[in-house]
Amino acid sequence: MIEKKGRRIVILVPYPAQGHLSPMQKVASAFVGMGLEAVIVVPQHIKRWPDEETVRWVAVEDGLSVGGGAAPDFFEIEWAMEKWMPSEVEKVVMGEKVKGEVICVVVDLLASWAIEVASTCGIPCAGFWPAMFASYRLISSIPHLLQAGLISHTGLPKEEGKNGIVSEAPIISTEDLPWLIGTVAAKKARFKFWRRSMERSRKLKWLLVNSFADERRVGSDSDLSSDPRVYPISAIIINSGGPGRHRRTISLWEEDRSCMEWLERQEARSVVYVSFGSWVSPIGEARVRSLALALEATGRPFLWVLRSTSGWREGLPAGFVERTSGRSRVVCWAPQTEILQHRSVGCYLTHCGWNSTLEALQFRVRLLCYPLAGDQFLNCAYIVQVWRVGVRLNGFGERDVDEGVGRVMQDEHMDARLASLHQAAIIAAGPPLLNHFLQQIHPSISIH
Repeated sequence: MIEKKGRRIVILVPYPAQGHLSPMQKVASAFVGMGLEAVIVVPQHIKRWPDEETVRWVAVEDGLSVGGGAAPDFFEIEWAMEKWMPSEVEKVVMGEKVKGEVICVVVDLLASWAIEVASTCGIPCAGFWPAMFASYRLISSIPHLLQAGLISHTGLPKEEGKNGIVSEAPIISTEDLPWLIGTVAAKKARFKFWRRSMERSRKLKWLLVNSFADERRVGSDSDLSSDPRVYPISAIIINSGGPGRHRRTISLWEEDRSCMEWLERQEARSVVYVSFGSWVSPIGEARVRSLALALEATGRPFLWVLRSTSGWREGLPAGFVERTSGRSRVVCWAPQTEILQHRSVGCYLTHCGWNSTLEALQFRVRLLCYPLAGDQFLNCAYIVQVWRVGVRLNGFGERDVDEGVGRVMQDEHMDARLASLHQAAIIAAGPPLLNHFLQQIHPSISIH
């Protein structure tokens, strides 16, 4: 615990999306557990956050007019962050909305504009990378990709096929680079966004990474912490929600908890849990229909998270919910961490988002992988090729899904690999890393 010598505050600036807000909240909770005050700054269009006493949430003007319609997309949020929010966040950092000594600003690298705000205010700034470090290395390698002729100056692939892009990592295709989402214009704009973000991040002295030290090869000598700038703190983040810390993590949508009662009635390790995350583009009506028919054909119980507001449900076959109601549940949103640690869950059909991946590792759940966009292809490559705790689906045909579920459920050695990975990702790292970081930020802080 830090000796109290006045109110010392850490201000945290997340990118305003579910997969970024949740881990940032847990970082804030970890700081609170060390005796600091933590303030998370969010744009005003975010309407839901936990009512808690430990971490303070401050909403600032974002220039977005969001009523009852759709939430702002990536490019609308980028506009708000770049053009509107810097002056608003500067007011927070300079003490207009918080009282005390601001000792550090922690900035999600997707909100890299806030790095300049901290610099202007003369406050030490640390970056936060909410994904695995391999994805940071991949995006940081843009100059190499350009020099090697693998991508054009707009970020589009020049060469197709399987190209080894990241050293000491599984091979991924140039078609699977993290910025290749949406239309050609959107891909080019995202590439520009990432180049700017990486350029800004090069100025940082500290980078808190939501990953574990030996992610490249579990059990090897590959260690992220050998880079003095990098602090792999996933274990701290994951374990920050224990007794005495924050009790409820942020959720942008209301959870349907009726699925927990349904899980109680299922046999141990029998349920296929299906969720494709919170932000990616819909998988499309045709694939929703194919997956629905394939899940029905397996004869296995399944729990499927399918948000009604996304338009995804339009692909469900007529009568599907009624026909499968005896052995299935389809809900709009669900308490995922509770589901993954439930005894009845046998495997998790996932898009391989990093938060979902870490939660599965936390509870040693086998993974059936269907990556959709962004860093998910790289995460999937690690899950399947390096850690071997999951199986990749090539499609949603009945045979694809039935064989995939069978392979992942029947692998006799997967539990042992999950246990080893759990040790590396969840247990091995500890609070000393964050203590060391705080000493670097503010040497006068006394930590017991």
